[in-house]
Amino acid sequence: MRLSVGQLVEFREGLTAMDRDMTDAERVDLLRALEEVTGSIAAAQATLAADLDASVREAQRAAGVPAARRGAGVAAQVALARRVSPSRGVVQLGLAKALTAEMPHTIAALAGGQLSEWRATLLVKETACLTREHREEIDEELCADPAGLEGWGDRQLVAEVRRLGADLEPEALVNRAKRAEADRRVTLRPAPDTMSQLSGLLPVGEGVAVYAALKGEADAARSRGDERTRGQVMADTLVERVTGQSRAEDVPVQVNLIMTDRSLLGADTEPAVIPGHGTVPAGWARDLVTTALQTDHKDTASSTATGTTGTSTTGTDLSSTGTSTSTKAGSGSVGVWLRRLFTDPSGSALVAMESAARRAPAGLARYITTRDQTCRTPWCDAPIRHIDHVQPHTRGGATEADNLEGLCEACNYAKEAPWWSTRASSDGAAGSTGSPGSTGPPVTIVTPTGHTYTSRPPAPPGAPRQSRAAPEPSASEDRRQRRTDAA
Repeated sequence: MRLSVGQLVEFREGLTAMDRDMTDAERVDLLRALEEVTGSIAAAQATLAADLDASVREAQRAAGVPAARRGAGVAAQVALARRVSPSRGVVQLGLAKALTAEMPHTIAALAGGQLSEWRATLLVKETACLTREHREEIDEELCADPAGLEGWGDRQLVAEVRRLGADLEPEALVNRAKRAEADRRVTLRPAPDTMSQLSGLLPVGEGVAVYAALKGEADAARSRGDERTRGQVMADTLVERVTGQSRAEDVPVQVNLIMTDRSLLGADTEPAVIPGHGTVPAGWARDLVTTALQTDHKDTASSTATGTTGTSTTGTDLSSTGTSTSTKAGSGSVGVWLRRLFTDPSGSALVAMESAARRAPAGLARYITTRDQTCRTPWCDAPIRHIDHVQPHTRGGATEADNLEGLCEACNYAKEAPWWSTRASSDGAAGSTGSPGSTGPPVTIVTPTGHTYTSRPPAPPGAPRQSRAAPEPSASEDRRQRRTDAA
């Protein structure tokens, strides 16, 4: 049976209009059935992704694309279609190719609703280091009769796969462990409530030793009467030992803030933005600047730079939207620099900048990074690594703000794949993924299949919000209003 997009849309609409008047037993049965359908959908998506990869590779081969470059851009197409990040698209395409080519029983169990997409991912991941023959053997052992997995937890499944792998190919698991050590790293991610999550991927011995040392210090501090919680002591000790400071709060830091002058100098509640982290409350941002200014250091320097494209002055009034604040607090000195980023008369777009050079100069690159905040590709919020032309410079594209965008490495390389194109437009675009009031022209990505995806950079702090029609009052609100009127 050839399934059409229209049939899927009809099915989806049927779910949204589901009759909720049913017994609890029917609800449980429906939950199970929907979970099984979810697995079937994941199997269909895997099959489609693998077929897309094979088709694109063949078309690229016929077009004379070198073998090493064939398949470029396929993962990005999968990511855009599934509305996920490019890195997630790479994972999904790899999963699809492994399932369809080497694990027929696993994808059959997935299609039959007896296995979830996450469980299938675990099976693919844990057998990735094995030969195709041994991977197929484990696939048959565990998933030829998926009823045998009933009631298993994720850990039990992973443990069984590893046990089978150790029996079939022990040297592969040893080599995998050695390669994993080469991937040790430290990463930083935003967390809610103006917090950040610092993570370290370490060999197991080193990770356990680090945690034990922090826990031991916390236990000792608590025994001395320290009123901080164990977690707080461990976090502070980590900061102190890594930075060499005697107190965690004394660590020299540099934090970039983007906020309006009304939020900085007044009591406005318009949130600020920390590039690489996201939105933070205005009051918190003011406290950060105030703390930096009031830090007890002998040498305190403060300067204000204000300007439009290519010019700067000092001592100018800060009275309109678009203030970018860079706060630096450190050992021996504390500095606060205020750099004005002018907006257009509507207050919704930053004033453009341009350059005659092919490569964006430092000021223009900083402007693009401030404007875009994260990678411009829809559904990708990776840090900006490249400042690139929308219309290539070789085709007459100007080095100016309206023709530049901030991209992560993966997205910048993806758009260089055969038959991809991007374009910037001065008019709005339906389906734009940007926020109302966002600054800069929409950038439209056109994939080899002709699908288009459009995005805008996020709105700068202080930009006017798009007006919205007042929503209809809910039933509870309507009842409360009637009681108020009666009183």
